Amino acid sequence: MTNKDAITEPLVFQPKPAEQMQKSAREFYESVRTRRTVREFSDNPVPRGVIENCLRAAGTAPSGANRQPWHFSVVSAPDLKRKIRIGAEAEEREFYTSRAPKDWLDALAPFGTDANKPFLEIAPYLIIIFGEKFSRDQNEVKLKNYYVSESVGIATGVLITALHTAGLATLTHTPAPMKFLNELVGRPPSEKPYMILVTGFPAEGTTVPAIGRKSLDDIASFL
Repeated sequence: MTNKDAITEPLVFQPKPAEQMQKSAREFYESVRTRRTVREFSDNPVPRGVIENCLRAAGTAPSGANRQPWHFSVVSAPDLKRKIRIGAEAEEREFYTSRAPKDWLDALAPFGTDANKPFLEIAPYLIIIFGEKFSRDQNEVKLKNYYVSESVGIATGVLITALHTAGLATLTHTPAPMKFLNELVGRPPSEKPYMILVTGFPAEGTTVPAIGRKSLDDIASFL
């Protein structure tokens, strides 16, 4: 049933032959399977236009009631990156020394992580992702947003994939709590920091942990 009051437009959709669909799906998988989280970044500059288009891609993600409840604060200023590092490392020291249970620390041990986060200053861009609990309509009336975490999570996945496709490396960094970020980048208290997405080129000679991926049988069921 269609809502008669809804404003619609023609769907732009170009079907592909089955063979082309198979080829496109396989090529995308082969590309995205090379994505790895890195913790060693180069300070080589990245054109701002690349970041802008990746953010535009993230903005196409589906969201509850199409409220698009996300905001991306893009930080490149060295002094601000320094302040973010100081704030994040303060929370991380608390995490590693007193907040994290032993099983969590044991799970992190193979990755060699600790409270020191130099990449927050070295990488050319830090994208601070916020979830917006409320929106405002054209008359500035306050509106509740729905499925905020789910919507922001989908948009973040699109952003990570877009950055990888553009030729950049990423790191999802989630110091907890992250409320210090609101003040540093000038976002209102009603917005919840979701993560710091670090992006740029990997440093020369970067290594990553040797890990496996679950098989299709492990992650999917066809019923």
